[in-house]
Amino acid sequence: MVPPVSEDAVEDLRKASSALEAQALVEQKLRPADQGEVLNKMAKYQAPQRSGDIVMIQSEHTGAVDILSADLESADLLGDHRKVSPPLMAPPCIWTFAKMKEFKSKLGKEKNSCLVVKRGEVVTIRVPTHPEGKRVCWEFATDDYDIGFGVYFDWTPVTSTDITVQVSDSSEDEDEDEEDEEGLEDPVPAGDVERGSRSSLRGRYGEVMPVYRRDSHRDVQAGSHDYPGEGIYLLKFDNSYSLLRNKTLYFHVYYTS
Repeated sequence: MVPPVSEDAVEDLRKASSALEAQALVEQKLRPADQGEVLNKMAKYQAPQRSGDIVMIQSEHTGAVDILSADLESADLLGDHRKVSPPLMAPPCIWTFAKMKEFKSKLGKEKNSCLVVKRGEVVTIRVPTHPEGKRVCWEFATDDYDIGFGVYFDWTPVTSTDITVQVSDSSEDEDEDEEDEEGLEDPVPAGDVERGSRSSLRGRYGEVMPVYRRDSHRDVQAGSHDYPGEGIYLLKFDNSYSLLRNKTLYFHVYYTS
């Protein structure tokens, strides 16, 4: 037989139950406030941080401490997932001239002014901005067949004014394009030089002019572009669309003040 429960015991149970319910209600009300407080403080926190540093924020309500890595961008903490795009570039000045024979004859005698772009290859000529210059200029021509050409700008500090040449296979460029073109509406297939390239370069660098096939075997192709700031111009000579023919390229790149 179960002994009868006293009225005092029942009252104690009621008080304990009410206290637990009140505590749970307070915790539910305080959690959103604490989260908002943490985010607001992070948005106002402007002290310089280095990679690997941590930020500790203590709640005034519960005393709990949140430890956040400085490697996390404040934009992500605040729910801002937008990607920063390179600034828009001013259009270049482009023109052609017909003195093809004289142009090739002159550059054919100069060192490092003539090279062969093999079938399926993309050659990138990297031209750093010069401290004494205000614009970059280019001239180029090819033997017998056209070639794709475009210009991009890499916003990076210049450590050397040397002009360098980089050669890559079209297959490597296509792999980069497939990774960076996810989410783009109606992307142009990699290597489609007829429609103009829409590769990973557009997302990472400023686009001065897209890669299109140029009639460089008929007229000398020339152009110039005013420096947008410090960085490196990427002159892309694209022969990725050619499965059989190598292209002999004559080029002249210089700066003016």
